[in-house]
Amino acid sequence: MIVVRLLRRQLLKLLYRHAPPETRSYKTVRPRCGAHDPWTRGGRSLGDTSRCVKYSDSISVMSTDQVELADLSKQDPEYLDLLRRVLAIQADCEIGGPHLYVDAMLPSAPTQIDQLVVARTAAEEIDHFRKFARLAGDIGVDTAYILSRKNQERYLEAFRGTITTWEDFAVFGFLIDRVGRYQLEEFAGCSYAPLSRLLEHPSRVLDEEAGHIDFGTTRTAEMAAKGGEQKERVQKALNYWYVTGLDMFGRSASARAERYRQWALKRRSNAAAREQYLAEVNPLIESMGLEVPDPLAGRKYL
Repeated sequence: MIVVRLLRRQLLKLLYRHAPPETRSYKTVRPRCGAHDPWTRGGRSLGDTSRCVKYSDSISVMSTDQVELADLSKQDPEYLDLLRRVLAIQADCEIGGPHLYVDAMLPSAPTQIDQLVVARTAAEEIDHFRKFARLAGDIGVDTAYILSRKNQERYLEAFRGTITTWEDFAVFGFLIDRVGRYQLEEFAGCSYAPLSRLLEHPSRVLDEEAGHIDFGTTRTAEMAAKGGEQKERVQKALNYWYVTGLDMFGRSASARAERYRQWALKRRSNAAAREQYLAEVNPLIESMGLEVPDPLAGRKYL
């Protein structure tokens, strides 16, 4: 228990580190017209890419005007409202993960290495929260309340419970952290320059998220390969988190999501992002010898 308390103390210290100052310039942003989906993945076009500049195998940067912090006062009120909202939600999601699993999984991880992974994952997510909280604070959004917020009050349902089994922790990394990566990728090349810089290649945040996903994927596959009751427990966890992850993308016909795209704060529609996610995870699930759950069963946001 002393080790656990020390690890928790180290995690909390991350909240008080200071990031280096951002460089500033002065530009304005205009709403994007049309419903194009400028996005490429793995070199394959998934929409209109005429206004994109590819800089990695998985992310394309929109070549659009960007706005800096110093120029926010010149922006349309709707742009400011959407930016404040998306930063607050992202900060809540980053800190929501550790609140789900640290208390139960840190002391009960199967091995010391696994315990270290839980601690490091939580530390990195807390640091991600710190980064998004700073961006939010720069534009007048106080996110301090998020630290003490009850799980049931989180923005997204995925973060409103607790994780108490190793199967759930592994599948959470496999599926939910992967949804998180999709959301973070939306910000690379977005119209708000400080947010874009945080996620543009090379991005420590995205690299760390990739590590969480890889660990979750590997552990899920290892447990499923054991067969028997272990595989059944993995399938049960998968059935829950699969549907939960699909709902995280939001409603396909979301009017707010389209406004994010019009202002170049996001690039894909909810439906397009969800379909790309399904195309990625379904073959992985099948390769583990697990059943792909019904993508509509129990869904709340279609």
